[in-house]
Amino acid sequence: MMVGRMSDRIRLVLALVAVMVVLGTAGLTTQWRLGSEAPAPEPPAPAETAVPPAPEPPSERLQTVTLRRGDSLVLALTRAGLEPRIGHEVATALARAGVDLRRLKPGDTVEITWSGTDKPMAVSLQPSPWLGYAAVAEEDGWTVKRLETTPDVRLAMVQGRVERSLFEAVDQAGESPPLVLAVVNIFEWDFDFTADTRSGDRFRLLVEKRYAGDTFVSYGRVLAAQYASDRRTLTAIGYTPGRDRFGYYDLDGRSLKKSFLKSPLEFSRITSRFTYARPHPILGGTLPHLAVDYAAPMGTPVRAVADGVVSRAGRDGGYGNAVRIRHRSGYETLYAHLSRLGSGIHPGARVSQRQVIGYVGSTGMSTGPHLHYEVIKGGQRVNPLGEKFIPGEPIPAPERGAFDGHARELITRLEDEAPL
Repeated sequence: MMVGRMSDRIRLVLALVAVMVVLGTAGLTTQWRLGSEAPAPEPPAPAETAVPPAPEPPSERLQTVTLRRGDSLVLALTRAGLEPRIGHEVATALARAGVDLRRLKPGDTVEITWSGTDKPMAVSLQPSPWLGYAAVAEEDGWTVKRLETTPDVRLAMVQGRVERSLFEAVDQAGESPPLVLAVVNIFEWDFDFTADTRSGDRFRLLVEKRYAGDTFVSYGRVLAAQYASDRRTLTAIGYTPGRDRFGYYDLDGRSLKKSFLKSPLEFSRITSRFTYARPHPILGGTLPHLAVDYAAPMGTPVRAVADGVVSRAGRDGGYGNAVRIRHRSGYETLYAHLSRLGSGIHPGARVSQRQVIGYVGSTGMSTGPHLHYEVIKGGQRVNPLGEKFIPGEPIPAPERGAFDGHARELITRLEDEAPL
């Protein structure tokens, strides 16, 4: 009997073990022991309460305001939402920092930085690609910060061939009109781009280009230039002798800047040259024309060809409105048929080379808008296109060696990179 009861117990234990194994393989964990009661199941963990994220603070915003015709800075800022009082405070702070607000013009932009609560934090403007200002709101008022950008200066070789005009040739080379004026200003003492330009003329120059980042902004100095016309090649080498100012010199070290310009107009067309026998368009017959006539649109600025003193200005018989200027070395120049005189031009006034002394017109004995230009030397009229005027100053002898080396280097670069 005892053995039978033991066998029954063994069978019961084995059955319980089998059940435990089956439950274990089903992923259940059981910690109760044989002969003990099963523990009560643990209560489920309370669900976590979702916490909503904290709201993000309002972000700043940037507003761009474009000035309109008739706008002042204060008016533009007020239109953008600033209180007039704050606009005046900003303008006053910028003016004290050296900003010339009078130079702002329609199309210029001003940027306003607003806080998330719609309070103005900063007002910024950029008068040029290299200079900007930011008026920043602080506890004790507006503080202006100056923001400067250093130009990225790159050297570029430019060359072209004239077919109809220098303007067109420069444009076809991918450049803009300011470069045309730079070339004209370099050679204007030796070459009259009005009278002497020919189809087939060629030019090449090494010029500085100034960039703000990857954006081209403006031209810098022309370091070297050559202009070839009718078997004649003009050369200009940019150089700063000693502590003097930057200027242009030929290969012999002579300054290209002479006492007289070749022409009183930058661009025009000669309609009548210096001659002793020309059919007169008004009086008839054949008369001397001891001057050069330039056709140009009404109002074209007329420049003094050299420093001097105005000896006469105003109505002058058949010349109409005219200006006469006395120069050194016995020279005098006359500019006639002007529509009006330049500012400050009167007898006794001193004028400088390139100063505007009047504007092209058709007053006096004239058949249409043009400039009548005379050069008088020692009381006798001379041909303005053929006169050899006083040469410029040369490179000082102690610096000639340095200049020659500098010139050779630039000419070699021109010849290697842009053969004519």
